[in-house]
This record gives sequence, C-alpha cells and structure tokens, in this order.
Amino acid sequence: MSMELKKAIDQISKDRGIDRDLLVDTLEEAVRSSVARKYGDHLDFEVGYNEEQGEIDVYQFKVVAEEVEDPDAEITLEEARAIDPNVQIDDEMGFKLKIEDLGRIAAQSAKQVIIQRMRDAEQEIIYEEYKDRKGEIVSGIIQRRDRSGWIINLGRTEALLPKEEQIPRERYKRGDRVQAFIIEVLPQGRGPQIIVSRTHGDYMSALFSREVPEVADGTVRILGVSRDPGSRAKVAVMSKDRDVDPVGACVGIRGSRIQNIVQELRGERIDIVVWSPDIAGFARNALSPASVSRIIVDEEEKTLEVVVPDDQLNLAIGRKGQNVKLAAKLLGWKIDIFTESRFGELNASRKELEQLASVAEMPVEKFLSAGFTSLEQMIEADDEAMSCIEGMTPTRMGNIRLALKLLAPAKAPAEETGDAPEASTALDEAAGDEPKAATAMDEAADDEPVATADETGDAAAEAADAADAAEAPGDDVPAVEGDATARPGE
Repeated sequence: MSMELKKAIDQISKDRGIDRDLLVDTLEEAVRSSVARKYGDHLDFEVGYNEEQGEIDVYQFKVVAEEVEDPDAEITLEEARAIDPNVQIDDEMGFKLKIEDLGRIAAQSAKQVIIQRMRDAEQEIIYEEYKDRKGEIVSGIIQRRDRSGWIINLGRTEALLPKEEQIPRERYKRGDRVQAFIIEVLPQGRGPQIIVSRTHGDYMSALFSREVPEVADGTVRILGVSRDPGSRAKVAVMSKDRDVDPVGACVGIRGSRIQNIVQELRGERIDIVVWSPDIAGFARNALSPASVSRIIVDEEEKTLEVVVPDDQLNLAIGRKGQNVKLAAKLLGWKIDIFTESRFGELNASRKELEQLASVAEMPVEKFLSAGFTSLEQMIEADDEAMSCIEGMTPTRMGNIRLALKLLAPAKAPAEETGDAPEASTALDEAAGDEPKAATAMDEAADDEPVATADETGDAAAEAADAADAAEAPGDDVPAVEGDATARPGE
C-alpha cells in the first residue's frame, strides 16, 4: 500500500508536470487537516512523509506530568516510563497515530484537499507557462460557446475568444480548428483566463513575422497596422537593407506569402505601404491606389489637407470611407480630402478673406475661428455677428465694410451701397425725359434753326464735359483697394 502511494506521486508528477515536492506537501497538508478535524486543533501533532517507506507518518506529542489534566496533551510518569525508562517530568514524547483510525469523513476531507491543491498547482503551472506568451499565435479547437464568446481548447487549458475580438461575418462550429493571438493572460480564481483575438493589429504583424523570414529576422520592419477586420487592412513597412524591397519581401514570389495571410484572415484585403519619415510622402503611399495632386501639412493640429484630381475622389475615400479611414489610422493624423476644383474654390475664398483681414490688420485665422469662411458670409453678416470676431473694433469693422464695397460691389446689400437707389431713380427720370427732348427736336425741325453751328458745338462740348464729370468717382469714396493690397503680410 505504501509503495502504491509513492508510485502514484511519481506518476502524477510526471503526467501533469507538477513538482513532486509540491505533491508531498499537499498530501501532508491533507492529512494534517483530517487529524485536526477528528481530534481538534488543540492536539499537538506532526505530519511527515517517510520517503523510504513511501507513507505518511503522523505523530502525537504529549508532555510527561505528575498529574494529568488533559489526556490528549499529557501523560503520567508511570505510563511514560513503561515506554521509555529514562524519561523525566516535563519531557515530551511522541506517539505514532494510524491514518486508518482517522475515519471515513476525515479521509474524504483529505481527498478533497488533495484534489483542490493539485488543481491549484496545475493552474499555477499553466499560468506560469502562458503569462510570458502574450503576443504569440496559438492554435486550438472550438469547444463550446460561452455568453461572452467561444471557448477554445488549447490542450492543457482553455482560451476565450470574445465576440468583439472575432472577425465579422466569421462563423464557427464545434470541432473547428482556429488560430488566434494571445492578448491577455489573467490569473483568475478558477484558473488562468487566456484571452485571444483575431482582429488585433498585432495579430497581423505576428502572421507576417511567421510567413516572411525578412520580418522575423528584423530586416523588414512593420511600423504600423490599421485594420477593418475581415474586409481590408493597411500595413506600413520599411527595410533596413537597401537591397531588400520591403513590399516584395512581404508579397513573396507570385504572392505566395501574402496569400497565406489572406487565407488565414478569410480573404481580408491587405495593402502594403512603404513607410516614409516625410509625413506627406507617407500619406501619398497610404492613400494608394488613389493619386494625390498636393498635400498641405499642419504640424500643430496634425492635420493633412489632401488634394486629388476630381476623378480620383471616390478612389481616395474608398467604399464607405474605408480607404481614408485606414490611412488616417495608419498615420495617426487627421486627413481632409478635397478635389482640385473644390480646393480652388476654397482657396479663392480664403484669399478674399485674407484681403479683408489685411485691411482690418487682423490674422485671417480669427475670421475662420468665428465661422467666416467666405466673402459672401462677411457681406451678409450684421454688426452683431461681425463683432464676435476676436479683436474686432468699430474702426476695423468700418474698414471691412468699405473693403467689401470694392471686393464685391455687385453682391453688397442695398444698405451697404449708399446712393445706389438714388442713382437708379435718376436714371429712370433721365429716361423719362427722353420723349420730351425728342418732341422739342421735332418741333424745332418744323421751324427755322435757332442756333448756329458754333453754338451747337459749344453745347456738345459742354454735354461731353458733363458726361465725363458724371462718370468720375466722387471725392467721398476712399481708395481702399490700394490699402488692402499694400499689406499682404500684415
């Protein structure tokens, strides 16, 4: 029986990978718990494993006393000397207990302690094995569905594939073999909780490292991944060796390497982008296959204004904005895309605003911050709306009003054009006098001439002078245009 215990300890240690000393400690703790359950905690005893005999020894200790008050803890001198003649008062003697005497309940308790301790030890071993494997790809078999996702059998333990970490439209059934990426290993009460993912960006990096030797040895580096899992992804790569093409290395001969990754990700389209330290050049590569006309970089706001040909807009944006979203995520910058025609219109509006800003001696950014992006908005704005511009004063507002008359006189409202209604009325009155002049000429035609040729010439000259005087601007109109163009940098 004793040798069977020793063999069992050795077999369990070998099969489950549990340290033998840990198993022995577990057995000792189980027996100690059973003894305390049967005799009580006040009993002074010791439990140890006898390696030679392969059994658990239990010894109860009693103190030699003249008078015994506690039989479980004390023994008389006569009884003690019957066992050992040399014993003295206050000496301590040990008596071996039989484990068989512990009873069925104590034995059942010991069994439960052994099972629990062995389970804890096994889970601890599994946690130690997987805690340093975060960031690795593991393969397992779909076992069952849980409320939070799918449970994958990894062999000695299980992993959880949460719903949010699954590729959309990807379906599983029990018995399917699946690969996933370890993103978290948590020590839980009932064992380590291994969380895996199939949508994580690092999962794609790990797949490239597995399929592409140049990535595995560090010759080609992956500097960024942005994914729309199951649909499309962009991967930024660079090469440390000038003789190694990073894109060609990742694609492989006839696309053999990239196809393995695509198949593993259920047909996810992958764009391999060459990384560049120049953000504009990197953006051009990231927005491929669309062609880019120009890029305006705002370093402070981390914003890119990208101008594309009119026929490239849909290609640059992509289906449901997918291409530009993935590019923005890959770069970590905000991207605004404009067509060439639209950018030309916006640029013209900005130039007009810059002219107004120079007249008011203010930065154009203050106009834009207040929500004014075009000349039309400035024309339609009343004094209250215009006063919302930071730094606006009555003098500057007056200068802006005068500048608006010259920059867009046809668009200016009637209240801003001053004498325009009166000029229109005068023209109407002049037109109304034409029939009268014609009648007078007809009457004069019937009579003899009343004016000589010289007089007629003088009258014509006076009329011409009067016409020139009417076309000349009045003295009350200031030359604002000259002032606005003189301060383009202010």
